[in-house]
Amino acid sequence: MTNTIIPLANWGLGTAIIIVFAIVCIVLTALVINFVMKGKSKEDE
Repeated sequence: MTNTIIPLANWGLGTAIIIVFAIVCIVLTALVINFVMKGKSKEDE
């Protein structure tokens, strides 16, 4: 029992993947909102 604490996850890589996923979600949401706003302004004219 020399090593009782076994790391079960690589927290560094997992955190990086979650951050990249969050950035992609924010960018996609911003693009959708941008397209919706452009569509509404053209219909109003």
